[in-house]
Amino acid sequence: MKFEVMRDSLLEGLSDVIKAVSSKTTIPILTGLKLEITNKGLYITGSDSDITIQTFIPVEKNGEQVISITEPGSIVLQARVFNEIVRKLPTNNVEIEVTNQFQTHIRSGKSEFNLIGLDASEYPMLPEIEEERQFFIPSDLLKSIIKETVFAVSTSESRPVLTGVNWQVKDGELHCIATDSHRLAKRKTAIKDLPEEEYSIVIPGKSLNELNKILEETSSEVAIVMTQQQVLFKTGNVLFYSRLLEGNYPDTSRLIPNESKTTILVNSKSLLQAIDRASLLAREERNNVVRFSTLGNGFIEVSSNSPEIGNVEEQIQAEEIDGEELKISFSAKYMMDALKAIDGQDVKILFTGAMRPFILKSVHDDSILQLILPVRTY
Repeated sequence: MKFEVMRDSLLEGLSDVIKAVSSKTTIPILTGLKLEITNKGLYITGSDSDITIQTFIPVEKNGEQVISITEPGSIVLQARVFNEIVRKLPTNNVEIEVTNQFQTHIRSGKSEFNLIGLDASEYPMLPEIEEERQFFIPSDLLKSIIKETVFAVSTSESRPVLTGVNWQVKDGELHCIATDSHRLAKRKTAIKDLPEEEYSIVIPGKSLNELNKILEETSSEVAIVMTQQQVLFKTGNVLFYSRLLEGNYPDTSRLIPNESKTTILVNSKSLLQAIDRASLLAREERNNVVRFSTLGNGFIEVSSNSPEIGNVEEQIQAEEIDGEELKISFSAKYMMDALKAIDGQDVKILFTGAMRPFILKSVHDDSILQLILPVRTY
């Protein structure tokens, strides 16, 4: 195996694939990256057996030759070491040659590295995926969907299925739901040409966070293929595979109240900043709880206190308050996460009582819903 490649193109490919490689893997070969050169170009694959990422560097890009191939072949090289070497090579021209016993020579300018490679035939195959259930989402929309839901997944392994986001396809819409049983984030999106049959999968939150780093803020389409055990995202020259979580995701629809006793319309930025300030003292307490109450003159009050440090109170002008008076307490962090996810000008908050879950919605967009369970302090 012998070829030359432009260093900047190689680095761009490595930066995506390296995200899948874990140093904690129990399978030694997965600490490496698989490089495979064919007459079409260079395929680089990285995996930790949960996530697999493959990127492709074509021989030509925009009419410019990126790779020149002397002899096709494949090799597995230590991921971290290879990535560091390529980053620090002196010129933009990189020659990679594999000789006997998987000895790999990397040359650039006057610099030459000799690495001990591994047999690429030992590297696990890519998951086999039939592309029947395929649909497309613009990349920037997919980034928004991930940002608005993934923060609410559970970090506890006691219920593994809650560490993922539930994606449901039904009635021509994609419903994405995440909950850690103290809060819930839901986003629904109408998508053209969705598969007709209904189905539901749970994608690990970790996978979606890594995917989000690869996706670009453009309207280019991302192809999504769902199967029983895997989901595949295809964007540009990158294939991103993720294992799915097993188990039935709980039915969350009954958690969402249908009626409300108090409705508050408020500017989300001013509420977010007030809760951020109140949480400065709440943070000293273990539970990070702030109090929230209506004052009856169109104002709401956000407060918190810490016995050792002091207390804070702040009044905010609400744009509208309807219904019963309210005193409620909740986690400052959960409320701030929810407000950041809605990311609109005005937010509508629907309360059904001091100890019942409450809902946040954007005034301008009905597709996003955030639900938070209060904390008993009053």
